[in-house]
Amino acid sequence: MAIPQSMQDLFPSAADGVPLAERMRPRSIDDVVGQSHLLGRGKPLRVAFESARPHSMILWGPPGVGKTTLARLMADAFGLNFIAISAVLGGVKDIREAVDRAQVTRAQSGKATVVFVDEVHRFNKAQQDAFLPHVESGLFVFVGATTENPSFEVIGALLSRAAVYVLQPLSRDELETLLHRALKNEGELQIQEQARSMLFDLADGDARRLLNAIEVVINAARDNKLASIDGDFLRDSLPATLRRFDKGGENFYDQISALHKSVRGSDPDASLYWMARMFDGGVDPRYVARRAIRMATEDIGLADPRALEVALAAADTYERLGSPEGELALAQAIVYLACAPKSNAVYRAFGAVRAFVQQDGSRPVPMHLRNAPTRLMKELGYGEGYRYAHDEAGAVAAGETYLPDGVAAQQWYQPTDRGVEARIGERLEELRRLSGTALGRSMREAK
Repeated sequence: MAIPQSMQDLFPSAADGVPLAERMRPRSIDDVVGQSHLLGRGKPLRVAFESARPHSMILWGPPGVGKTTLARLMADAFGLNFIAISAVLGGVKDIREAVDRAQVTRAQSGKATVVFVDEVHRFNKAQQDAFLPHVESGLFVFVGATTENPSFEVIGALLSRAAVYVLQPLSRDELETLLHRALKNEGELQIQEQARSMLFDLADGDARRLLNAIEVVINAARDNKLASIDGDFLRDSLPATLRRFDKGGENFYDQISALHKSVRGSDPDASLYWMARMFDGGVDPRYVARRAIRMATEDIGLADPRALEVALAAADTYERLGSPEGELALAQAIVYLACAPKSNAVYRAFGAVRAFVQQDGSRPVPMHLRNAPTRLMKELGYGEGYRYAHDEAGAVAAGETYLPDGVAAQQWYQPTDRGVEARIGERLEELRRLSGTALGRSMREAK
């Protein structure tokens, strides 16, 4: 999104005593940083805002990505009253009060009320049920915010009446935009590159966390009459609750690197240690779950295909249980991955094939591999000569070629001799032997 010309026109000053994150809360969807897949031109939420037809929705995403902001902007855009309820602190009493206030608004203006429920997944079924008649009648435009998978945490009846929008963590570029805005009115204050990188690692896609850290550092720099902030000052000035992944000076990506390398190195104890360090620092366990899935495919692969199943099951278990119970499933997955046989053969093969395709250009699909659903295609020779493997001995069309014409037979995938992949290697050797025999026979017959 474009940066407004004047931050003063958008945000209150620090003298008002309002936290930076609140002062920088966008006043229109054009000021929102991130979520371009929802707010870009022609995208679902922008269309909803521009259509002047508000609808109930569930906003699903990690903390600090704009769920509350979008709910407030919806109310402002349509001139509707806004009521916020926290499912952490609230209950049925708060819902009843919201109904009473919304009915008064309806009687006075004829308009609906935007009811924003933060952490809606913390409401039980009965509490969620209490919203249904008012959403159905149009008294409420219901906006629920959740960090949990709504498929598991929000009742089906409410889900069926609300569109679900998935919000994404902010990218580095988007965090850079936020930092630029925050520093716009800070005169000569500079944040050096190392400190910037540390701030972005600390934020991990969370705008609120970034702005809170920036505010602490800016105030500390003013107190010390500094015009420039480096990494050491940043580390010293941030309290432990904000340092998160930088405890003891380590960078967040150093810790995830240590975890990944410990798993790759088949050390379950070190793997658990680094995972526990990250949890202690406040990392979102979903991030560890995503990295575990990556490890299963990048470092274990077909040496143990079950590793991917274990990683996916652990991620799903965490979504169902949350913290702290779900963290045990992630620990179990990490130990399994660390102990599993290792192979990066598929990882290397895929990289080699991609490099080949990028430099080789586009070759036509051989005629015998093309589908022929119409008479014209059959007359043109599509599919002619194709050998259906299931009709041949051992379900193998020995000697058949599947690469484009002019591309020699390749062995990009080189299986290791570890785990399941050792058996895969034996199978490939047998297939190559059968193909070699078939090709030799074809050459003799051709003579």
